[in-house]
Amino acid sequence: MSHAPQPVISATGLFTPAERISNQELVASFNAYVARYNFENADAIAAGDLAELTESSVEFIEKASGIASRYVVDKAGILDPAHMAPRLAERSNDELSILAEIGVAAAKDALARAGRDASDVDAVLCAASNMQRAYPAMAVEIQDALGIDGFGFDMNVACSSATFGIQTAADYIRAGHAKSVLVVNPEICSGHLNWRDRDSHFIFGDVATAILIEDKAIAPAGHWDILGTKLKTQFSNNIRNNFGFLNRGHGGIDQSGPKSDKLFVQEGRKVFKEVVPWVANLIVEQMEVLGLAGADMRRLWLHQANTNMNRLIAHRVLGHEASETESPTVLDTYGNTSSAGSIIAFHLHHDDMAAGDTGLICSFGAGYSAGTVFVRKT
Repeated sequence: MSHAPQPVISATGLFTPAERISNQELVASFNAYVARYNFENADAIAAGDLAELTESSVEFIEKASGIASRYVVDKAGILDPAHMAPRLAERSNDELSILAEIGVAAAKDALARAGRDASDVDAVLCAASNMQRAYPAMAVEIQDALGIDGFGFDMNVACSSATFGIQTAADYIRAGHAKSVLVVNPEICSGHLNWRDRDSHFIFGDVATAILIEDKAIAPAGHWDILGTKLKTQFSNNIRNNFGFLNRGHGGIDQSGPKSDKLFVQEGRKVFKEVVPWVANLIVEQMEVLGLAGADMRRLWLHQANTNMNRLIAHRVLGHEASETESPTVLDTYGNTSSAGSIIAFHLHHDDMAAGDTGLICSFGAGYSAGTVFVRKT
């Protein structure tokens, strides 16, 4: 009798940059920029032509987001009040690009944890919120660096890229097009964050994660059965980044000021109000389809964007206030890492799960986009 392919999560991998920025360091840098801006534009501010910038504070950041620190690929450039962006040396076409470099590191970690050789992998999906270039695809560069004989492509669904990647990989397994697929999520969010914008300068950090999706028949012991996945999108301008290849066609790119639509921008209050019930409903509806109740859910590995959002979503799903064990947080130390956030939470907080325990990996963000991956420990 032929085996019907069943996709599972064999392992995950994580790469964390060496440098870390505390809220105290970030606020000192931002406030130095504010003082300089207000001084240099004093006349225009006095005349009412420009608005005076407001200082940030540790208390404001932690109340608004729950973030205490973040890892970044270049600390000095971000904290320089005259620059306020990562300084990354341009590499030649013959060198491994930085996005591929951190993606490869996370992928190797996942492969090692699964006891898998790169030659066993059939495909690489690079699923992230920003690609370093249009082409060649980052996935193909990662594939080449790992020595994988197969295919790869990039996909971008912003903060939901990883869960969309997991379902895509699972579909390849079910269809028989692959037996082992690497989903890699390199996120250098410091590159698209406007560090001069008080409302968002604290949000993002850098990281890379990887998920190895395989046919259950070849998966290592202790893998995770995928019980079901559900993806959903709904158009919204409340989280947007207008940076793109057509910018040069309409007047160039100015990213020097406190506001720029060529970097990450969001209407935070609108996002909070709209996304929380939208995502909670999606999760609960999918649980009903799978025959799951709140009491069946041992753990929720939610997107790491805002502690208050996660608290409300978890309460709706579980039917009570979630404990740190039921809904673990990595946001406080990693910041928002876009698509990688829920994967970091899963990677760091699953070792205590027992066979038969059920959990949910869930992402949500720009698009709007949301993805659910229900899993059970074997």
